[in-house]
Amino acid sequence: MQRTLLASKIHSCTITDANLHYMGSISIDELLLKAVGTIPYEQVHVVNINNGERFITYAIAAAAGSGAIELNGAAARLGVKGDKLIVMTYAQFEASECFKHHPQVVIVNDRNQIIEHKSEIPTGLG
Repeated sequence: MQRTLLASKIHSCTITDANLHYMGSISIDELLLKAVGTIPYEQVHVVNINNGERFITYAIAAAAGSGAIELNGAAARLGVKGDKLIVMTYAQFEASECFKHHPQVVIVNDRNQIIEHKSEIPTGLG
């Protein structure tokens, strides 16, 4: 049996732009993608902390060091510049792998610069 676990999380990033007429996705500063191990075109789950909107799209790399977090296409209707987001990826694991897995988590400041990078240690059962 496989289970789906959190693989990565960019926590409390700030929307820097919304581009309604861009083909869909979310643009994320390449440094943030690399920090959590997310690759371009990988599926991401996005939660808007300000308005509670939740959606699934795919990540594309914005210029490294730009601090860009941009909602594109239809997703641009789900947040505005300044809103805070949580961007997550998930992965499939065999049951025997679950308690060895450590999600990659970055917490960022208001300019989307990493202030903390941690590998979550599993707790609870196991």
